[in-house]
Amino acid sequence: QVHLVESGGGLVQAGGSLRLSCVPSGSIFSINYMGWYRQAPGKQRELVAAIASGGSTNYADSVKGRFTISRDNAKNTVSLQMNSLKPEDTAVYYCWVRAGPVDYWGQGTQVTVSS
Repeated sequence: QVHLVESGGGLVQAGGSLRLSCVPSGSIFSINYMGWYRQAPGKQRELVAAIASGGSTNYADSVKGRFTISRDNAKNTVSLQMNSLKPEDTAVYYCWVRAGPVDYWGQGTQVTVSS
């Protein structure tokens, strides 16, 4: 079974930057979308950013202008560059891949932004 392996989370001060990366443990074919969700304590999981196979992107309003999603179609990797981080960005971030009718999820990586 293919898993998504995330890296890059951690603790950063407000205004700082982090870069998250995600790579599948095996081959995934016919990927439509890749992206990142996040879940803060006591809140629902929300979409942060997504990128389609053709390159079009979608961002949550709260991160527009601060976060940038990118993907490497050859390697099936997806990254999230997070700049100007705020304490409200603190959450567990999950990598997500949709291939046809199947959704793949990573185990999550903690991002903590201190004020």
